[in-house]
Amino acid sequence: MPSSLSTKTKFNGEERSTQKTGAKQALPANARRRFLKSGALGMTAAGAAMALPSFAMQTKTDSAQDPWNRAQAIIDRLNQTPRFPEHDFLVTEFGAKTCEVVPVKAWISHEEQAMLSSPIVGSHDCYAAFAAAIQACAKAGGGRVLIPRGDWYCAGPIVLLSNVHVHLQAGAHVYFSHQPEDYAKYGSVDCGGNGRLVISRWQSNDCLNYSPMVYAFGQINVALTGEDWTSILDGQGGVPFNEAGDCWWTWKGKQKTINSVGQDGTPNYKAGKMSENTVNPLNAKALSEVVNIANDEAALIQGEGDRWRADGAYLPALSEARVPLAKRVFGRGHYLRPPMIQLIGCDRVFLQGYQVTNTPFWQHHPVNCRDVVIRKVLAKSHGPNSDGFDPEACDNVLVDACTFDTGDDCIAIKAGKNRDTQYGPSRNIVIQNCTMQSGHGAVTLGSEMAGGIEHVYAQNLLFENRHWATNPLNTAIRLKTNLNRGGYLRHFYVRNVHIPNGVQTSPSFYASLPGSPIASRTVASAAGAVVTFDCDYAPVADNVRIRPPEVRDVYISNVTVGNVRSKTGQNSCYQAIVILGPVASDYNGPQPMPPVLPVRNVVIENCDFGDPVNQAQAMYLYNVKGLQLKNVKIGSKVMTEEFNA
Repeated sequence: MPSSLSTKTKFNGEERSTQKTGAKQALPANARRRFLKSGALGMTAAGAAMALPSFAMQTKTDSAQDPWNRAQAIIDRLNQTPRFPEHDFLVTEFGAKTCEVVPVKAWISHEEQAMLSSPIVGSHDCYAAFAAAIQACAKAGGGRVLIPRGDWYCAGPIVLLSNVHVHLQAGAHVYFSHQPEDYAKYGSVDCGGNGRLVISRWQSNDCLNYSPMVYAFGQINVALTGEDWTSILDGQGGVPFNEAGDCWWTWKGKQKTINSVGQDGTPNYKAGKMSENTVNPLNAKALSEVVNIANDEAALIQGEGDRWRADGAYLPALSEARVPLAKRVFGRGHYLRPPMIQLIGCDRVFLQGYQVTNTPFWQHHPVNCRDVVIRKVLAKSHGPNSDGFDPEACDNVLVDACTFDTGDDCIAIKAGKNRDTQYGPSRNIVIQNCTMQSGHGAVTLGSEMAGGIEHVYAQNLLFENRHWATNPLNTAIRLKTNLNRGGYLRHFYVRNVHIPNGVQTSPSFYASLPGSPIASRTVASAAGAVVTFDCDYAPVADNVRIRPPEVRDVYISNVTVGNVRSKTGQNSCYQAIVILGPVASDYNGPQPMPPVLPVRNVVIENCDFGDPVNQAQAMYLYNVKGLQLKNVKIGSKVMTEEFNA
């Protein structure tokens, strides 16, 4: 087992600097079920969140001083070894049996297929055995649940409980069922024909939906570990689940990025198929059918036509309209893919040493969690929306020595969307010693960040971009927000980043709204720059645009970018820096319009951005104040200069 994980003594319940409010902390499993049944689901998401508070970190350091002192305080806090009782619970003693696997033709990315191993039809289902072992471990006061070497088939979620450490030995490969139906069977909320679902978040909006493959709700002191990267959690996201050849990834629907490279399609998707962006006839025809709402507000949220009735737009519309969680029911008949690993309202979470692959949606999604460590994990999935690690509204997070090989952002820090901001900001996050092999953004903040993001530190990183010729890293350091997502980003620090193979050397443009001062297909904010701050991210996707974001206090240093062969020669990127500040003309709310502030107080120092393709305009700046470049090399030019635009 991992040498850094102690099982010698039971965790002794250390005193906390802040006390948890509400009844959630002390509720045993049966009491939590009573809580769900007692009417909490009739609250708005904000009301239900009273049981799942977030915490502020107490630190003696001050961001006005050296910010890396604060980062070190976070590291020191989270480097404490988690402890569990010295009791092992072997899953085979609870009825688990290995399975036989055969090669099947499956999707391995947006556009590629290959032969992958998958359990034979009729394989023994280990769901009940895994659940029984975890429950027995928790009932005994905690310990370690062991999954031995071998292939295991699980047709349902692994649900983590307090003081339980689930450990995969070397060579243990858990194949989760690729049938959506298996994740609408075991949830704690009976939603009738939609299935037994769980409280979840999908792209930062609360909902009742299919269970993630690994799930926890309101637990304390949990661990999921492997011995090495042969310890595999496999979501089988690209394995077909019907005769038509559809898989989890088909539900993504139509791709929308202009001039994308290597990710133009969706596995087995054709126009007219149901997906998250296809109008779903099961959804209400008008918000007034679901909630008491003024006509003008409903008209703003719904926009023109019925595009808002597609599941991927319908859920955000429910949030904007303040529809309570109990009425945000998805699951069967809907097309919102669950995250692979989702932990909600948990304290002291430890993830280490395994590989997660072929995930239906985001690979790791902790929500409103405190004290989260993810270390030496390989996050490898090239399907649509296969973000590697997305901490949301979390406080005190350490991402250390992980490798990301993803079909979307490697790391994307989130903090709620629309009106689902009850958990507050994401803050006190350190990312260090990681390798990013491919993805959209290597370190990304947003786009769902309505609750705010602050005190994020990224250091000693290798953005390898190993698939640069066929599926390149879109951008390295990325912020995404707009006048719908709003929120704030402040106190973001990056240092010591090596990008040997550059980023995408062709531009991927964004589409602006009618009346914008920025013409569509002119700003490469979707891909092509090393540093991209996009405060007008995908504005055409959001009907409600009433929350201007605020971005300030960003410091980036010691970034070196190498060149690769492009159509025009040896290049590192299309442009070095794109900072697209908030666009005031997008606002469509009541007057007076709130202030639309420029991006301000950004310092980029001691960096070499290589040779951009667009030497004539190596930077694009809009609504930016006080951008300071200090000893920054772009092409053959070294700059120490301040910019306002």
